[in-house]
Amino acid sequence: MNPAAERKTVRVTIFNQAYTLAAANAEDAAGIEALAHSIDDLMHDVAQRSGVSDSGRVAVLTALHLADRLRGLESELTSLKERVDLKSREFALLLDQAIE
Repeated sequence: MNPAAERKTVRVTIFNQAYTLAAANAEDAAGIEALAHSIDDLMHDVAQRSGVSDSGRVAVLTALHLADRLRGLESELTSLKERVDLKSREFALLLDQAIE
């Protein structure tokens, strides 16, 4: 089947602006709608807390908020990977000792 034939159009509203987006399938469309709703909520929250109403400024503040969140998650992921690596080495040593 032609992948373009499965494409689905999704209409979302983010910070009072309507957008038409393309999704590969219904599952992706639902994901896009959920993300758009999340971004809309976040932008309204940022606007309310900052007292800013200009959509461009709200978008930049929201992007900074999301970038900060991403940086925190990346740091957390790095820390978890280091812990997993350490535990893997510890378990490998214990396994080597048990085999000997």
